[in-house]
Amino acid sequence: MHNLLFLVHRIPFPPNKGDKVRSFHLLRHLAQHYRVWLGTFIDDPDDWRHVDEVRRFCADVYCAPLEPRRARLWSLRGLTTGEPLTLPYYRHAGLQAWVDRVVTEQRIERALMFSSAMAQYVRYSPHDRLRRVMDFVDVDSAKWAQYADGKPWPLSWIYRRESQRLLAFERSVAREFAASVFVTEDEAALFRRLAPDVPAERVIAVANGVDTDYFNPDRECLNPYSMDERVLVFTGAMDYWANVDAVDGFARAAFPEIHRATPESRFYIVGARPTAAVQELATLPGVCVTGTVPDVRPYITHAEFSVAPLRIARGVQNKVLEAMAMGKPVLATSAAMEGIGSSSLPFEKGEPGGILVADDPTELAQQALALLADPAGAQQEGYRNREWVLHHYDWDRNLSRMLSLLE
Repeated sequence: MHNLLFLVHRIPFPPNKGDKVRSFHLLRHLAQHYRVWLGTFIDDPDDWRHVDEVRRFCADVYCAPLEPRRARLWSLRGLTTGEPLTLPYYRHAGLQAWVDRVVTEQRIERALMFSSAMAQYVRYSPHDRLRRVMDFVDVDSAKWAQYADGKPWPLSWIYRRESQRLLAFERSVAREFAASVFVTEDEAALFRRLAPDVPAERVIAVANGVDTDYFNPDRECLNPYSMDERVLVFTGAMDYWANVDAVDGFARAAFPEIHRATPESRFYIVGARPTAAVQELATLPGVCVTGTVPDVRPYITHAEFSVAPLRIARGVQNKVLEAMAMGKPVLATSAAMEGIGSSSLPFEKGEPGGILVADDPTELAQQALALLADPAGAQQEGYRNREWVLHHYDWDRNLSRMLSLLE
């Protein structure tokens, strides 16, 4: 087996949020073909207990501690150096020393970076001799531009500056590395437009997958809801600004109409670390905030359908794919569906059937009420969702493309 350096901005376990879902399955897949030398950060103290689980897949692991508040202060150095704030946020001397040592001692020839900030560890000599592949996942610079549009000054200025500086960095990395990977063809096409100086054939889409054995509607699980509740469920990390914005908008603008028409309806917000703004939503009629749960699957299984009312989104939404794999209808905004059923994975007409898309709060409410009015029909459409995921989102099949890029 050849050696492979794999650098990830957050420990790839447990796979309980978008980036960690992809990075974990990447690690698992790579470990079948390489001796993996993993360098990563731990930004949640609870994740230190998962290091041994990650070691099972690796020849060696270096975990750098990252305290978000301190890292944010340290990132402000970028304002004086002219670089994007993302780079000093993820800069760590110990990790750099480990990379330098293992690349030399193990004669590593291949490196996969996950998230743009990790590219800084292998950009310069002697690491520029490596065959380097960059998994950007999403166009992060475009995400910061989206954030800027929704924030007041001075945050809008900081976010727009970050968008511009990070795009310049992304372009330089893409010019230097053998390949730049994105999670959807839409993201890859966007980057080709934003980086016309990068050869188009080196900008490639490698889709996510879904663990359809784990997210399986046939597995029995206890109902976490009251028997008289008809539940609309949202799942996700509830300290992530795009998720907070999504549930706040839906709970305040769309769900009141649903609750008035169907008093037994409930909007459950299921996910770890709910912010104060999310917890406040629990004071609204019919809205429930769970906080951390040991397993999201019972909450999806026993819900009427899943909602993904994101107004800001990049790449593919795993929460949508997981609900589809669980055989559930999904009510989503166009932003949430942008990377699913795109030009690389087109929906045939009516396939999958259990996807309703709306952006206006009134239309979201009307679509939700239509699903509640026909539970038998919604269930049938949900089954079609699972069949579509089984066909398009197999992890090993999709990630096999990454191996050819590394070789």
